[in-house]
Amino acid sequence: MTQSSESGETPLASEQHATVSAPTSSMSVWARIKEHKVAQWTLAYAAAAYTVLHGTEMVSNAFEWPHLLVRLVTLLLILGLPLVITIAWYHGHRAQRRVTGVELTIITVLLVVAGTALWQFGRPSREHAGAKVATSAQTTAEATRPASATPAEKSIAVLPFENRSHQADDAFFVDGIHYDILTQLSKLRALKVISRTSVERFRGSKLSLQQIAQQLGVTSILEGGVQRAGDRVRIHVQLIDANSDAQIWAERYDRELSAANIFGIQSDVAAAIADALKAALTPDEQARLNTIPTQSLEAWEAYQIGRQRVAQRTSVGLAQAERSFRRSIALDPAFALGYGGLADALLLQTEYSGAPLELTLRKAAAAADKAVELDPNLAEAWTSSAGIATVRLQFDRAEIMYRRAIELNPNYALVRHWYGIMLAEDLFRTDEALAQLQRGVEVDPLSAPMRDALGIGLYQKGRFEEAAEACRQSIAIDPTRPNTYLVYADLKARALNDFPEAIAMDRKAIELDPDSPKSVKWLGMHYSEVGDHARAIELLSKLVNDWPDDSHLQFVTALAQLYVGDDRAALRHAQRSVDLYPRRSVPLALLRDQDLRVGHLDKARSRYQKSYPELFETAAAHIDRSNFEAAIDLALVMQKLGEAERANQLLDGAERVIHHIPRLGMFGYAISDVRIHALRNRNAQALTALREAERARWRMHWRYHRDFDPTLASIRGEPEFKAIFADIERDLTQQRARIMEK
Repeated sequence: MTQSSESGETPLASEQHATVSAPTSSMSVWARIKEHKVAQWTLAYAAAAYTVLHGTEMVSNAFEWPHLLVRLVTLLLILGLPLVITIAWYHGHRAQRRVTGVELTIITVLLVVAGTALWQFGRPSREHAGAKVATSAQTTAEATRPASATPAEKSIAVLPFENRSHQADDAFFVDGIHYDILTQLSKLRALKVISRTSVERFRGSKLSLQQIAQQLGVTSILEGGVQRAGDRVRIHVQLIDANSDAQIWAERYDRELSAANIFGIQSDVAAAIADALKAALTPDEQARLNTIPTQSLEAWEAYQIGRQRVAQRTSVGLAQAERSFRRSIALDPAFALGYGGLADALLLQTEYSGAPLELTLRKAAAAADKAVELDPNLAEAWTSSAGIATVRLQFDRAEIMYRRAIELNPNYALVRHWYGIMLAEDLFRTDEALAQLQRGVEVDPLSAPMRDALGIGLYQKGRFEEAAEACRQSIAIDPTRPNTYLVYADLKARALNDFPEAIAMDRKAIELDPDSPKSVKWLGMHYSEVGDHARAIELLSKLVNDWPDDSHLQFVTALAQLYVGDDRAALRHAQRSVDLYPRRSVPLALLRDQDLRVGHLDKARSRYQKSYPELFETAAAHIDRSNFEAAIDLALVMQKLGEAERANQLLDGAERVIHHIPRLGMFGYAISDVRIHALRNRNAQALTALREAERARWRMHWRYHRDFDPTLASIRGEPEFKAIFADIERDLTQQRARIMEK
C-alpha cells in the first residue's frame, strides 16, 4: 500500500495500465486504433479545424488582418493533428488517465517541431515562396553583386506586392500599384530607391530580408499585398528595417475602387515612408506626389502593360507596347504617362525593329512633346524627349533635358542609362559617362540593360576585362536578352580578336529575336572582317533594302561592297551613311578617297567642313575623341592642297588625343598612330607602330587600311608592311576556318 501511494497510482489503475500498454500478439493494429478511438478523435479534430480555419478567413477578410494570419492558423491546425493522435492513443481508452514518460517525450518532440516550423513560417512572406525562383535570384545576385554594396543611409527596395485576390486577371493591377508606389518614392531626392527591374528578381524569393537588402544595397524593405474585391480595393503595406527585421511602419487601406483613391493611397504611402525614414520632402516633391495622372483605371492598366512590354526590348514586345500605350491615351487623351510611354516605344523601334527613322522620330517627338505639355514635371517625358534629341544629334539640347529628368527623378534608371550612353558614345566624356552608368547600376543593380550600358562605359575606357564581366553579369541576369550578346560580340571582335565567339553571339541574338535587323547587321559585319565576303553581302544586301535608315548599316554595307570590288555600290551606301549621320568618319573617308582619285580636292575639303566645322576654326582646330580620326583624314586633303601648316596642326591635335585612349575597342585609336607617322613620312616609326598594333591583336577594318587607305600610301610598298598584313590575314583565315567548323 505504501508503494502504491508513493507512485501516485492505485493498484487497480496500475493493473489497467499494464493491460492497455502491453499489447497482446493477437490484437491487430486496427483493433487497437478502434479501442483507443483514434479515428473518432481525428475526425472530430478535422471538423473542428475546418470550422476554425473558415471562421478565421472570414474574420481576417472582414477586418483586413494580415494574410499571414490565415497561413499561421492553417499551419498550427496541421501541426496539431499529430498531437491529437498522440493524446488519443494514450487517452482514447477511457480507463487510461496517467501521463507516461513515453507520451510526454512524444508530445515534447512534436511541440518543438511545431514551434520551429511556426518560427520559420512566420518570417516575412518572401521566405516561403517558390524555391526555383529563389535559387535563380540568389545565383544571379551573387554573380552580379557590385564590388561595393554598402547600403545608403536612407535607401529602400519595394518588393513585388502579393496578389491576395488570387485571380490571374488581377496580376497587372497589383503590379501596377507596386510600380507606381515605387515610382512615387523614386522622385524623392533624399532616398535611394531600387528600380523595378531589380526588385522583380526577388518575386517569390526565399532569401532572407537581410540577404535581399545586402544584394540590393538598401537599409529598408517595403512589402505589401493587394486585394481587389468587386468595387473595393484593399492594400496592406509594411516597412521593415532590413538589419533588425523590425517593423518601422505599417498601414492598411480599404477604399472604393477608383483612380483617385488608388493614386491617393500611393501618395499617402510615399509620404508616410518618407516621414518614417526621416527623408524630408521639398514643396515641389510634395506637390508631385499629390498629382493624379489619370481618372481612368483602364487607361492606367493599359499603360502598365505597355511598360512591361517595353522592358523586353524585342521587336515583338515593342510593337505590343505601342498598342498598349495607344490604348491608354485613347481611353484618356490627357494621360501624360501614356504619351511618354508611346514616345519610348516608338524611339526604341528605330533601333530594335528597323522602323523608318525620320517618320518614326516625328511620331515619337510629337508624343513626347504632348507628354511634357500635359505634365512638365514628368521625368519620363523629359527622358523621352532627350532620347529623340540624341538620335537627331542635338546633344546640347538632349543634355539639358537629361539633367532636368534627373532633377525630377534622381532614381530613374533609364535616364542614367541613356544619358550615360550619349556621354560615352557621342560626346566621349568617358569619366562623366561612367559616373552616370555606375549610378544607374546602383539604383537598378539587377537590370540587364543597365549592365550592358555599364559594359559600354568600361569598354570605352579600355577596361576590357571589366566590360566583359559586365556582359557576363547581364547574361546571368537575363540570358534571353539579345542586345547583351551583341555588346559582348563587339567586345570580342574589336578588343579581344575572337571572331568565332563574336559570330556565335551574333547568332544567339538572332535566335532570341529573329525579327530584329540589328543582330543580322552585326553578323554581316563580322563575316566581312574575317573575309567571308559572299556571306556578308548576302546578309547585308537584303537587310539594307529593308532597313535603309540605319547609318551604321549603310557604312558596314559600303565596306563589304568595296571589298568585293563594287565601287559604285560602296560609294552609294557611304553617301547614304553620311547623309544620315554626317559625323561618321569611315564612310566620309570613302567619299574623300573618290574625290582624291578624280582630283576634286575642294570637294573633299568641303565634305569635312560640313561634317566637322570645328576642324576649320581660324585660331586652332578643336580636336577631341569625337573627331581625331576625321582630323587625320582631313590632314591628307590639306597636304594635297598645299596647306602643310594646317595639316600639321591637325596631326598634332590628333596625336595628343590618342595618348589618352586605348588602341583597341570601338572607341580606341586603332592604327591612328601609324597613319600620323606615315603622313609625316616617318616610315620606320609607322611600321614599328603597325607591328605593335598587329601584336596587340588589332584587326577591325584591316582590309581597308591594307588596300585602300591613302594615308598609308608612303609605306604600302614596304616589305614589312606586307609581312604584317600577311600575318593578320593568316590569323583571320584560321579564325574563319574555326567558324566554318561550328
